Amino acid sequence: DVYYWECKGYTPLFPRILGHEASGIVESVGEGVNDLKPGDHVLPIFTGECKECRHCLSEESNNMCELLRINCDRGVMLADGKTRFSINGKPIYHFVGTSTFSQYTVVHVGQVAKISPTAPLDKVCPISCGICTGFGATVNVAKPKKGQTVAVFGLGAVGLAAAEGARVCGASRIIAVDVNPRRFEEAKRFGITEFVNPKDYDKPVQEVIVE
Repeated sequence: DVYYWECKGYTPLFPRILGHEASGIVESVGEGVNDLKPGDHVLPIFTGECKECRHCLSEESNNMCELLRINCDRGVMLADGKTRFSINGKPIYHFVGTSTFSQYTVVHVGQVAKISPTAPLDKVCPISCGICTGFGATVNVAKPKKGQTVAVFGLGAVGLAAAEGARVCGASRIIAVDVNPRRFEEAKRFGITEFVNPKDYDKPVQEVIVE
């Protein structure tokens, strides 16, 4: 969100409420919404699914919904081109259809995923972005075969989730590349078997990995 706050790579649009990762409880639903009801526990998703376009119906590109794919420049609701936020009568714009840095937000029904009411809301929020991004990149895109070796660059939330995906796929060696050695012990819980710090070598880290 800091990246977009600094207006890198997109058209500045302010004032707006940032935030793309969260968990919450449905307060109310609009007309025609049948899949959700007040009280449901949900995750807002910034890459939504209309469930009807050719991408949503495809197994290969169902994260590229023609209606709800990520759009950092749009600051309004699709239905009427207006915002649902304001202060002192002046509009505040939306961000990637979620605007989760708020106690209340309004989202398109295709940008909400219903979850189990027993899931702890204070812990499942990273699943709405970081966890599914890393895990999905490994399981759905890289698709390592059992016994293969995988290298993961960066041990943040996305990297750890990618490592977990590699572990689930049966990778025999999962090499972590990070400049912070303190992350290694924790990373073992996610399947990391080896650690490489680029600062420890005077040659490109990819050569170290190959060796």
